[in-house]
Amino acid sequence: MRKILALSLCLVMLAASVSMAAEKSFFLTLAHNLAEDHAVHIAMTEWAEAVNAASNGSISINIIPNGQLGSEADCVSQIQASQLEMTKVSAGTLANFAGAWNCVSVPYVFRDKDHLYNVMNGEIGRDLYSLTEKDGFIGIAWLESGTRCFYTANKAVRTPADLKGLKIRTMDSQMAIDMMNAFGGSATVMGYSDIYTGMQQGVIDGAENNITALRDHADVTKYYCYDEHTMIPDVIVISSKVWADMSDAQKDVMLKTAADMVTNYRGLWAKFEEDVKAQVEGKVEYVTDVDKPAFQNAVAPLYEKLKTAEPATYSFVERIQAAQ
Repeated sequence: MRKILALSLCLVMLAASVSMAAEKSFFLTLAHNLAEDHAVHIAMTEWAEAVNAASNGSISINIIPNGQLGSEADCVSQIQASQLEMTKVSAGTLANFAGAWNCVSVPYVFRDKDHLYNVMNGEIGRDLYSLTEKDGFIGIAWLESGTRCFYTANKAVRTPADLKGLKIRTMDSQMAIDMMNAFGGSATVMGYSDIYTGMQQGVIDGAENNITALRDHADVTKYYCYDEHTMIPDVIVISSKVWADMSDAQKDVMLKTAADMVTNYRGLWAKFEEDVKAQVEGKVEYVTDVDKPAFQNAVAPLYEKLKTAEPATYSFVERIQAAQ
């Protein structure tokens, strides 16, 4: 009996050794375009530490901030060329590869923050992650990026009519441009780094973004107007090739620690927003008496357009709206 037990123990130890030896080590680079003091960078840094610990050192993630490796589109291209393993991008950027990602950029598709979290943490979010597998990368986690509103240099925006004649910076996204047209404003596509000078020199009258943009633009902003038109999440993507090379245990580590990051990040983001408001106190007037139903009615034609022109996107929109 003792010989049998000893033999069994040896076999178990041998199997464990073989398993550990077979586990490949990964040294991953994750690039993004935000600063080191941004909540996203802080969250991903903590996540990288958690991944390394939970994987017993078999997965190391080196995070490169500040757009050092280029724009979001540049980083995605580098992943496709096997020059980079991971990046953080706006879901709006992903729509350039898989149009159905536009579903999360549709104005007022999310009812509130709870709805956003339930959708992105559930089956719909997982289905969205796989849309770009054919392009060489997939999503593995998401992070809240606040609620996007209009902010302007000189004029308060309370109704869509207030946008008439105003040049508003938007992202390079057809959905964002269509939204501005529906509201009656003039969409002006430009890089984020050009907004300050653009508002200062009158090239644009304002922009649309979450409130943390006031860290950079409070000096040229008079009004921040809470129309809350979109809640476009950020998404962490990874090379499909790298993901396929990972063991099931390593994938499990990545996904479980990422889920913890998302949960913890909600409070981190809320604090980040409050910190920014405190930093710019007295510089910007917050407009809260916004006629949100008027804005919602103004973009109703976008939904009808999606139904016929982009049925795959509209299918996700319907699923999101039906979700609790």
